[in-house]
Amino acid sequence: MLSLSDLKKSSQKNLEKLIQESARLSRGAEKGKADERFWAPTIDKVGTGFALIRFIPAPTGDSADGMAGLPWTTFFDHGFKGPSGKWYIEKSLTSIKKADPVGEFNSKLWATNEKEMQDQARAQKRRQSYVSNILVINDPSNAENNGKVFLFKYGVKIFEKVKNVMTPDEELGEESNDPFDFWGGQTFKLKIKQVGGYRNYDDSSFNNPSPIADSDDKIDAIWTKAHSLKEFTDPANYKGYDELKKKLHDVLEIKDGNVVSTAEKMSENVAESFDKETAILDKVVASNHTDDTDDLAALLKDFD
Repeated sequence: MLSLSDLKKSSQKNLEKLIQESARLSRGAEKGKADERFWAPTIDKVGTGFALIRFIPAPTGDSADGMAGLPWTTFFDHGFKGPSGKWYIEKSLTSIKKADPVGEFNSKLWATNEKEMQDQARAQKRRQSYVSNILVINDPSNAENNGKVFLFKYGVKIFEKVKNVMTPDEELGEESNDPFDFWGGQTFKLKIKQVGGYRNYDDSSFNNPSPIADSDDKIDAIWTKAHSLKEFTDPANYKGYDELKKKLHDVLEIKDGNVVSTAEKMSENVAESFDKETAILDKVVASNHTDDTDDLAALLKDFD
């Protein structure tokens, strides 16, 4: 098991590993019951929010080969409402490198080259989310959270800021930093505002490097509270292809090859091919259309 001293000695190697993984990624709760492991900022009536947090490493149980496990995990999900009035809110099987029925259907829609079909595909596109452990430094709206470790789900925009700290512009004299490091990491100033009806994180930034606590004993106490990230990409926690496909058909009212939905004009051949063919979702809809909204609850605020 990885010890705190091992983690301290391998700080530079951990940073190199994080840079490699972030580059690879760039290429390429139960209803009505909140998961108390997760923290989210409080948003006021005008859509603004602020907090100071510190990203921290994954727990010892996520380590492998004497190295710290990745301090983030990533997964894809879909959230949209069909003509049936029902919602489809599910993790995408592409998170675990498997074919997903929504991805396949979106590919069919996009391949029609018809604007209405492609608009529907955009509305049903997958979203990428990240999950990391954080220490809350200052939560102005909920002071009881200060000093506690939580899981934090965030989107592509914030991950880009994390990656940019690890791989800065060397021509500007900026030095690479591991924001997850206990001793040399940086506090993240999370600033949220509303732009065009969506949450915007452009004003968020990292402070100067500093130890997260004034002794290794205190750091170790923080680390022991970190939550495992393995469950978010465990195949056992994903619904099967057939179950998801059945739900998709129900939400979009696809019956016997006939589509009664916002894509009603789609030809029967396209609808029938969805039932017969298998495609791997990797292109246009999934990869090239990024949602600026990190919070699915905000995106689906009228869901009940």
